[in-house]
Amino acid sequence: MHEMSICEGIVQALEEAAQQQHFSRVRTVWLEIGELAGVEIPALEFGWEVVSRHSLAEGARLEIISVPGQAYCLGCARTVPVKQRFDACPQCGSYQLQITGGEELRIKELEVD
Repeated sequence: MHEMSICEGIVQALEEAAQQQHFSRVRTVWLEIGELAGVEIPALEFGWEVVSRHSLAEGARLEIISVPGQAYCLGCARTVPVKQRFDACPQCGSYQLQITGGEELRIKELEVD
């Protein structure tokens, strides 16, 4: 389950930020997660509870901001929404799509003490 390693990376990033920005506790973490990022949200939430224990993020809320998938269609020259990779263009049916959004996985904002 790679969601656990994602959570470990988030806690590590928070610890580094705490040293640089001089905060001691994280209350809320807002994450932007793209629909095409391949992250299982329930598994991430479970992993967060486990990994954040005994860290500066223990008890912190994890808020998920979902970012929709987008692609540029070479067939009709439009930016279109996509729900998963290898979908056909909803406008013209072409499979010549280049993903342009929805692969994000980043810390957007923190609430800290």
